[in-house]
Amino acid sequence: MSRASAAALLFAAALTVHGTTAALAVDPGAEQISNGDFTAGTAPWWWTANAPAAVSEGRLCAEVPAGTTNAWDVIVGQNDVPIVAGESYALSYRASSSVPLTVQTRVQEAVEPYTTALATADPVGSEATEVTRTFTAPVDLPSASFQLQIGGGERATTFCLDDVSLRGGAEPPVYVPDTGSPVRVNQVGYLPHGPKRGTVVTDADTPLTWTVRAGDGSTAAGGTTVPRGEDPSSRQRVHTFDFGGLTTAGDGYTVEIDGGTSEPFSIRGDLYDGLRSDALAYFYHNRSGTPIEADLVGEEYARPAGHIGVAPNRGDTDVPCRPGVCDYRLDVSGGWYDAGDHGKYVVNGGISVAQLMSTYERTLTAPDAESAELGDGALRVPERGNGVPDILDEARWEMDFLIRMQVPAGEPLAGMAHHKMHDAQWTGLPMKPHLDPQQRELHAPSTAATLNLAATAAQCARLYAPFDKDFADRCLRTAETAWAAAEQHPDVYADPGDGTGGGAYGDDDVRDEFYWAAAELFTTTGKDTYHRAVLSSALHGDTDAVFPAGGGIAWGSTGGLGVLTLATVPNGLTPAQLGEVRSVVTAGADRYAAQSRAQVYGLPYAPGGEDYVWGSNSQVLNNMIVLATAHDLTGGAAYQDAVLSGIDYLLGRNPLNQSYVTGYGERDSRNQHHRFWARQYDAALPNPAPGSLAGGPNRTAAASGDPVAAEKLSGCAPAMCYVDDIGSWATNEITVNWNAPLAFIASYLDDAGAGEPAGPARSCRVTYTSHPWSSGSTVTVRVENTGTEPVSPWSLTWLLSGDQRLSHTWSAEFLQSGRTVSAEPLSWNRTLAPGTAVDFGFNTTSAGPAPDPGAFKLNGRACR
Repeated sequence: MSRASAAALLFAAALTVHGTTAALAVDPGAEQISNGDFTAGTAPWWWTANAPAAVSEGRLCAEVPAGTTNAWDVIVGQNDVPIVAGESYALSYRASSSVPLTVQTRVQEAVEPYTTALATADPVGSEATEVTRTFTAPVDLPSASFQLQIGGGERATTFCLDDVSLRGGAEPPVYVPDTGSPVRVNQVGYLPHGPKRGTVVTDADTPLTWTVRAGDGSTAAGGTTVPRGEDPSSRQRVHTFDFGGLTTAGDGYTVEIDGGTSEPFSIRGDLYDGLRSDALAYFYHNRSGTPIEADLVGEEYARPAGHIGVAPNRGDTDVPCRPGVCDYRLDVSGGWYDAGDHGKYVVNGGISVAQLMSTYERTLTAPDAESAELGDGALRVPERGNGVPDILDEARWEMDFLIRMQVPAGEPLAGMAHHKMHDAQWTGLPMKPHLDPQQRELHAPSTAATLNLAATAAQCARLYAPFDKDFADRCLRTAETAWAAAEQHPDVYADPGDGTGGGAYGDDDVRDEFYWAAAELFTTTGKDTYHRAVLSSALHGDTDAVFPAGGGIAWGSTGGLGVLTLATVPNGLTPAQLGEVRSVVTAGADRYAAQSRAQVYGLPYAPGGEDYVWGSNSQVLNNMIVLATAHDLTGGAAYQDAVLSGIDYLLGRNPLNQSYVTGYGERDSRNQHHRFWARQYDAALPNPAPGSLAGGPNRTAAASGDPVAAEKLSGCAPAMCYVDDIGSWATNEITVNWNAPLAFIASYLDDAGAGEPAGPARSCRVTYTSHPWSSGSTVTVRVENTGTEPVSPWSLTWLLSGDQRLSHTWSAEFLQSGRTVSAEPLSWNRTLAPGTAVDFGFNTTSAGPAPDPGAFKLNGRACR
């Protein structure tokens, strides 16, 4: 997690102070800045030694050098400014810069932890610009520092300042978000044969007429709204409307109600193809330890490798522990930067890489899932063309890092995993990774991190086996070593107060991590040890524990990940045990589907007391994963409808009329809290890349220390507690564990569009016939090409259940890696022409009866 309040570091040794300063009496309404017009010279103003300043023509002018790295490398300021909690202040100043720059305006503590009362980014050009800000102080700061941070520019400039004023007693700011049209829809669009619902904000007590206009202005559909009263999450009076009968594909649709017009949207089957790719590209963008190449992401997003030990970096290849933690050093390079900061966390990386791997694994288990769009050459990764699915290449970048975080053999707590690694102190915004000068440090191992490593490495072992057996074997050794270490040290908890330089990620209940790790290890190995651990867990069979009504899967609540694996991936559970696990999934999904139907904005998330949490959008998505899995298992339309309603909420059908995904929708989030996607602070830097998910409404943001939320969101309705501002780390952060469920759901939705107009049709049919006998079976398989194009060469992939192993085979080349089986042609049946079929078969050996596979993929495409 990233803290903008720590963004401005002030090093006393770098300051040149002129004059003396007397403490000011706290008198709200009185002027808190001394000598703001510089008629008395320069005292009590100060500036950093690298920017000599003097009064010229009644203004204080500083010579700002070229080539500094951070905004706080050059500061003009005044200390001992008294700030009173709850008081509203009006700040104003006039400034100019011979080379335009963005001033980081701060009112904050002068020493650690640099608590911030005001943090804004204010553009200043060559003509004098008046900057005015009003804010309410969240805390008492008896001796605050007023700072104008003006470093970080490539060119030298002369910065001049005048008429500085800071007075209490200001009218408290009233932030009224721009919500645009009262007619709220999914701003990307709707699947032709899926549900199509919207919401309109109105005080009307009676139904209103709605009209859908096609792109050419013609009437496409019409009806009347349903009054729904006041929505408690937004305190808005609303109606809902349903235009599901409209199935004609097209672009530029709008909905008109009572003089309001929605944002435009499309009706198409291929809506989510781009989102699948973009949501996954997020992870390449945020790789540590490698250059991000322009030919994959474009010049705007290309950057040098970060944290490889090239100055000013200290590097991640030889990282010490924090004092008192250990006496060794580790190479913990690679992995993904966690969020808006440059930290790397095992518990956050664990759930993220697991969900990426599950996105791929779903293509092996779900009948309608497509693996082609995740395969080799399909995504934007530098490893494309290596014969490995691109999504697994991306996941491996994180898995390698997680494995490196394991405590070496022979050391105390050997086999456990360090909880996290990050900078010794917080860094500021903006900052590209290769410019980070901070020392990197390993933090103490934890049981939670160790079990994250065990779970993800076990999943890694089964998924990578067909592509890299050595790596798969390494993953399994790592997983079993981590499990043994966690059993030996079951209560080593991360310090919840360890939040300097990075988020703490404290977690003192690891029953969920034990269950998840046991489920993954059992699924991969079939060993009785892990089977018993699954069945004996207090979480096993408990829907309320793993899919609670007010929340669900999250980095600190991972039991549901284990349930989803056991329910979908072939394993050694008995039919009765498997039925029990699947009933937990459908019970959780029933709960979330009911929430979606009950809410006026359709989201499958209903926390008690409307308590929208930090990263609430990720919670919506994780609940959608449960729904999507239930749909995969049962085909129940209500589950898919709730998934589609959830994406409607995220892409614009919400109280703020905001698409929370960059690049998707007319009113998308573009200023998320991030250190190098920071255009709001530096026009030379980009906005977040398309497909980046904002955290979303956070009911407690205003009281969290987030200065932007404190200024704008005090008293907000829960679902309105969001602002698209880079300084709002409590509502607008982006993280790997929020984009991972987005990638899963985007992949699911793109698959759901298959067969829709403009979506790909199924072009193959598989008939799998098994004849069981006492210790195995004889199987014949027929693959028919029902499409219009020949398939050459062909490859059919599926998963075997139980402990089945192939023995005698005929009419195809077979490869079995664990439970994954692929069949490929011989020289004489290489081409599968339209309307023709190929037949092949094999025998299996098995200790007991095993159900037939339920999903087959021909060259990565789902077959009927």
